[in-house]
Amino acid sequence: MTTVTPAPATEPTTSLPAADTSPTVWVAVCALTDLAVERGAAALVDGEQVALFRLFDDTVRAVQQHEPYTQAMVMSRGIVGTRRGVPVIVSPLYKQVFDLRTGECLDTTKGDPVALVTWPVQVRDGVVHLARPATASGAA
Repeated sequence: MTTVTPAPATEPTTSLPAADTSPTVWVAVCALTDLAVERGAAALVDGEQVALFRLFDDTVRAVQQHEPYTQAMVMSRGIVGTRRGVPVIVSPLYKQVFDLRTGECLDTTKGDPVALVTWPVQVRDGVVHLARPATASGAA
């Protein structure tokens, strides 16, 4: 895993829920070409492990690396696929299926569903950026 430094420029985002009015910064994480298509990669962003997934259309999705049912840091090792046209990640341990767009658990056969944390992602000029609260990156 690589620790990344926040990008110097900050931009507001409209990708966060309307109820969240906290300022955000876009953190440069890696080059798009560093991510293999339909594979996961782990990144350390502001001290937090994030699982990144590059889809066939070059969309990048970001969810927590922490697998909520086993407490292991393994989500980037999951199986990427689709379910009824929805991009999903299948946990590598107990095989729960999660929506990569919302983090919602689509498989409730193993107890109460627990959603994954997701982050807005942008790809600009071939660089993957992740939205973070301004305070997490030390910005004011």
